[in-house]
Amino acid sequence: MLDASEGFTTEDGRKIGGVVMEMKHITLRFGGVVAIQDISFDIRQGEVRAIIGPNGAGKSSMLNVISGFYNPQQGEVWYKGALRPPMKPYQVARQGIARTFQNIALFEGMSVLDNVMTGRIRQMNAGLLAQAIWKGKAEREEVENREVVEKVIDFLEIQHIRKTPVGRLPYGLKKRVELARALAAEPSILLLDEPMAGMNVEEKEDMSRFILDVNDEFGTTIALIEHDMGVVMDLSDRVVVMDYGKKIGDGTPDEVRNNQAVIDAYLGVAHD
Repeated sequence: MLDASEGFTTEDGRKIGGVVMEMKHITLRFGGVVAIQDISFDIRQGEVRAIIGPNGAGKSSMLNVISGFYNPQQGEVWYKGALRPPMKPYQVARQGIARTFQNIALFEGMSVLDNVMTGRIRQMNAGLLAQAIWKGKAEREEVENREVVEKVIDFLEIQHIRKTPVGRLPYGLKKRVELARALAAEPSILLLDEPMAGMNVEEKEDMSRFILDVNDEFGTTIALIEHDMGVVMDLSDRVVVMDYGKKIGDGTPDEVRNNQAVIDAYLGVAHD
């Protein structure tokens, strides 16, 4: 196992830093249902951290805790060395944490460009009057934000659909647009909720390449939920495994692959 207090170098030479986020003894309940039970793990600077498990394991609930959609009844979230108080999602976004969703959440009637521009909302500080007049600060903000968005569009190779309404796009491209919107926020941590769900093999290969490129070129820390184990093992530096709301494994892909509890969970072995 890796020393939690230190960074490490991956087999391909990438540098992984120290702990940037830590979940300590997180418990989340919905009435009498325990979605997450006493789970602890960390996320390190610059890594691709996967959260996996069978359906109903509590993965999306954990991502919602990280992103501020849920506040746990017990446990602590530490971010950049400080205890994070209960926050709303927009407050978490201001800390540099962006996400995509399991079910695509785009504005179907708006163009790709306008959808990606919504990822810049927290960088738009000009008042309503200044925006209406579109002079001075508002104009400078618009130009600066559009430059960032155009770079993201080029990076994800969606220039050819930038003016197309999102509702006309095939599923795989919609997923890429959603990734573009999250990247437009220039996050330090990017949360991806099943980015490959519903994709064919070619689309998965493209999305995998883009995720690795985001991590490599931008240095973005990535935490993702994914059911395709081939994708998880190829992309991830470390993997945390959940089952019935509990953590049953945590380590490198090889460590997790050889963990008997993980094997049992995925093979459907009966629980005593």
